[in-house]
Amino acid sequence: MALLPIIEYPNPHLRVVTSPVAAERVADPAFQKLLDDMLHTMYEAPGIGLAAPQVDIMDRFLVLDVSEERDQPMVMVNPVIRERSDELRVHQEGCLSIPGVFADVTRADGIEVEALDREGRSFVLRADGLLATCIQHEIDHLDGKLFIDYLSPLKRSMALKKLEKARRRA
Repeated sequence: MALLPIIEYPNPHLRVVTSPVAAERVADPAFQKLLDDMLHTMYEAPGIGLAAPQVDIMDRFLVLDVSEERDQPMVMVNPVIRERSDELRVHQEGCLSIPGVFADVTRADGIEVEALDREGRSFVLRADGLLATCIQHEIDHLDGKLFIDYLSPLKRSMALKKLEKARRRA
């Protein structure tokens, strides 16, 4: 497996709305290798989710694994959130494309998402807690949105100053 380069904010590709993946492409060995490479990259980063735009691929798919043991990888191709709970939850989020920046983000505590799995089969998943937060965060990437977009202008400015300071030190 190969490590893929993760693009970082403010790269404009992080703001691109992705294109759906053709169902027949999912079975392609090159696509399967790309999924493996994305999972490897996510685990090595280390992160709990990685969307295609973060590795400069403008297609609608993502990988994630929120398990403690990091042994429950999930693939979602063309995911769509069908339902969001009225109950909200605050999680501290970070992003591999905005390294070193963390902030509290409020999202739906529960969701229902429909997607294709790694084999191209359609599935529906009900998720809550951290899994729901992670899915929402990664689907935002597919829609050209970043977690810092949920912050107030002041908090966003402070977060981006922290990012710049860390880059200067590096």
